[in-house]
Amino acid sequence: MQYRRFGKTNWNVSEIGYGMWGLAGWTGTDQKEMEAALDRSVELGCTFFDTAWGYGAGKSEEILGDLMKRHAAKRLYFATKIPPMNFKWPSKPEYTLEECFPASHIIEYTEKSLKNLNVECIDLQQFHVWEDAWYDKDEWKNAVEKLKREGKVKHFGISVNRWEPDNVLKTLETGLIDAVQVIYNIFDQAPEDNLFPLCRKLDIGVIARVPFDEGTLTGTLTKDTVFPKDDWRSTYFVPENLNASVDHAEALKHLIPEGMTMPELALRFILGNDDVHTIIPGMRKIRNVEANIGTSDGKKLEKALQVKLKDHRWDRTPTEWSQ
Repeated sequence: MQYRRFGKTNWNVSEIGYGMWGLAGWTGTDQKEMEAALDRSVELGCTFFDTAWGYGAGKSEEILGDLMKRHAAKRLYFATKIPPMNFKWPSKPEYTLEECFPASHIIEYTEKSLKNLNVECIDLQQFHVWEDAWYDKDEWKNAVEKLKREGKVKHFGISVNRWEPDNVLKTLETGLIDAVQVIYNIFDQAPEDNLFPLCRKLDIGVIARVPFDEGTLTGTLTKDTVFPKDDWRSTYFVPENLNASVDHAEALKHLIPEGMTMPELALRFILGNDDVHTIIPGMRKIRNVEANIGTSDGKKLEKALQVKLKDHRWDRTPTEWSQ
């Protein structure tokens, strides 16, 4: 495992982290297999784990708390997220800060997370949605400063809405945010335009989420793929999105080097960008943990291939189904 400095936190975190949404909110999760996969990731050097209260109403946080207890001798860095008070993902421009993150709500859900994680202080607490129009509101700033002052949160971050990487730029300039989490992958390259340069300037930690485009970049989806009704992907991969996603994935296949899988290509594309400090693929099986962590070997994709992958940028705008 390779490690990278996580912005001004000065943490050295594993460049392959662990996204924990799928452990409490997706169908098909086996408890014992999940725990074994988490333990294996720690054995292989993973030190960064990302969860949220919204993943199973605190269940994923409890799972992470148990993991940290099992590996108390190791320094594991962990991040969670405060759900918006209206429980709507993503936020929309017309939503007010008072509807989503009044100070009392920020404090209440931080306390819930502390209890679920069984810790006294959260390494990285993130806002699970955001609107940059809130950047100058004192309410969230006062709550952030209070929680830091009381020693309940070390650092604050923002998880940026899908396909809106610029919807946080003014807020980052406040100096109160130490990390940003954003969708970045072969298709979603827009963060390179404005977000990454600003994070570099302000020394802000960058977490790349959705490296496989919710499964498209694993190469396993087809236009006939159907998800169970209680799986959130059933509302995300509507025909319009599924068909286009499969077409874009198919267009990539001729670029995959011999002996490499599409998921490996997807991760190595992101690892080729030094502006990203950790990637958080969702992993529920030991074989996925071993394959994903195996890409953190310091080897880069050939420059010519990196350039070709740039041509597969797919700029999308938020829709009713882009949760």
